[in-house]
Amino acid sequence: MVKILNYLWRFWLLILAFVLTVIFGIPVYILSFNKRHYKYAYKFIRLWSYAMFYGMGLRYEVTNLSDQKPDKNKPHVFISNHTSIMDIMLMCILCSKHPVCFVGKKELVKIPIFGTIYKRICVMVDRSSPRSRADVYRRCAEKMEEGNSIVIFPEGGVPDDTSVILDEFKDGAFTLSSKHNSPIAVYTFIGLKEIFPFDNAKGHPGKVKVYFNGILQPSDSPKELKMSAFETIKKTLVERSI
Repeated sequence: MVKILNYLWRFWLLILAFVLTVIFGIPVYILSFNKRHYKYAYKFIRLWSYAMFYGMGLRYEVTNLSDQKPDKNKPHVFISNHTSIMDIMLMCILCSKHPVCFVGKKELVKIPIFGTIYKRICVMVDRSSPRSRADVYRRCAEKMEEGNSIVIFPEGGVPDDTSVILDEFKDGAFTLSSKHNSPIAVYTFIGLKEIFPFDNAKGHPGKVKVYFNGILQPSDSPKELKMSAFETIKKTLVERSI
């Protein structure tokens, strides 16, 4: 019975996503033709994110573990651990003063309707292509020069092994920060692995705990930045998870 309810809940996700993507996707698509209008398109993206997140019965609670705040007048690289598709919506909700672009998988462009909009608001990467991975930095720099921030989930994906607390970080976010002198805003999400996992037979409505860990200033050593971010998020996951 529980599995049946879970499948119905996920089916509701498909209906909700289709309806909301049509409603909010049209203005996003139109506005995205002009780079200067992305800040207006982003308002519709956030409305879509709110409707998706709350429409699935999810809530969130933010705890600040640092007195620092992202400078609203400066582009940032936003990072967090990655355990659920809802991480994307949650990050859009949290980044109210920073229009963000995501670094995302090229394969998602194939999704009907969503893919058309996705390719206009994301920096796409083909992870099987070294050339595509290398070009990400240039395209992200262009987005940041336009006044946008970048969201990267440094794990690069969700581990197949659900027992993994935090997967090894890729270099991208930290190399980008170092190359373009951009601060890194660090978040830790707790609860989405259980509340909205990628397993369609599992999950339930609930409240997500969000911890803002603070700002990492750019450095000449991306390796040190990566190590610091990894240790910060993992420590929060270990200490704050129930």
